[in-house]
Amino acid sequence: MGSDDGAGRPGVSDEAWERFVRESGAGGGAAPHEPSARARMVTERLRREDEARAAAERGWWRGRRARAARRAAEPEGWRTGPAWQGRDGGRTGNRRLKAGAGIVFIAALALVVVRPELLIDRLTGENSERTGPQAGQGAPLPAESVRPTAPPSAEPDRPTLKEPFRGSPALQWAEGANAIEVPEAKGVGGLSKERVAQALALTKQLLVASNIDPATVRGGRPEAALKLLEPLQEEGGRSFFARALDKPTKDADPTGLFSRFDPAEVRPVGEIVKVRGRMTFEAGATDGEVRVRADYTFVYPLVKAAAGSDQVERTIVRRQMSLYANDPVTFRVTPGTVRYGEHEEEFGNYSCGVFDGYLHPDFDRDGLPGDRPSGAVVDPYDRSKELDPGKSGECWTVSRS
Repeated sequence: MGSDDGAGRPGVSDEAWERFVRESGAGGGAAPHEPSARARMVTERLRREDEARAAAERGWWRGRRARAARRAAEPEGWRTGPAWQGRDGGRTGNRRLKAGAGIVFIAALALVVVRPELLIDRLTGENSERTGPQAGQGAPLPAESVRPTAPPSAEPDRPTLKEPFRGSPALQWAEGANAIEVPEAKGVGGLSKERVAQALALTKQLLVASNIDPATVRGGRPEAALKLLEPLQEEGGRSFFARALDKPTKDADPTGLFSRFDPAEVRPVGEIVKVRGRMTFEAGATDGEVRVRADYTFVYPLVKAAAGSDQVERTIVRRQMSLYANDPVTFRVTPGTVRYGEHEEEFGNYSCGVFDGYLHPDFDRDGLPGDRPSGAVVDPYDRSKELDPGKSGECWTVSRS
């Protein structure tokens, strides 16, 4: 339907005039009547659009300016409108989302660099910031294969009920029976590989039953450990320690083998015992004998037995001992047992001069038995030196606990 040009003459519709312009450029189409003012405006607009497109082809930036000019020149809804604006707005939103994602990625990468345990925890399903008695434990150290050359370092900090090993080198030590690794057996001293392997296994069982078993640590009678000791041994065997448990004295002190605490006085914080050390073996002094050497340090976090107590202290026990196994064909021995030989002990943070069969950790000296340590200052975590047999069991002043 045509339109009036304002002078009473019929005009040409915008659609018809636009079609004529495009067909004329292609070499066809019949000329319509004289264009109206509206048609001439459409022609001018199309010319500006063609110029804008040409500018866009000459460069992105100039094309961007041309699009801005075109958006400013065209009325709302004429060859533009919500659909075109939506496409441009979508691209702008996408660019913003991509930029935001890039910033988040960079921040996450920086966090992983600073705290890699976050990524490790995600991959392994573990949490290195655990709660409970073993909270705060870092990555465990590899097993000790040779004697260290220096004491371990650690940040000084106070232990708590939730983090009883905080501030201790034992924080990164292995725990429990798994910390005692048995070396690969081989035949020595005329004994078969199988007999040596049995001696190594019995040594581990004795160490666990006498120093890690929760019942033993809480003051119970270590029957499982006693059964591993040779009953035919006259000195230092099963009968000796059984009597020492029944009636402890300075010369018959069961703490020379067992780590026990008086349940009426203290209680362990959880059941985690930190352990560091190693086991070796060699031929014994006689044919048909193997000597197993064990050198381990045990760390016990403790709190007073009274309800509501929250002051945590640690007692550190280092034991060096030799255990012997003999060929049952040549020697009279009891199957499934070992002989208890040379041994040295070093206790860190305990009351000296008390021989009641228990170790007494030092808190604030309010009524605890024994004397305050007054000997040389010793780092109970230092495993770089052999224990001196002449000073075994002396009352040390510990540099840390």
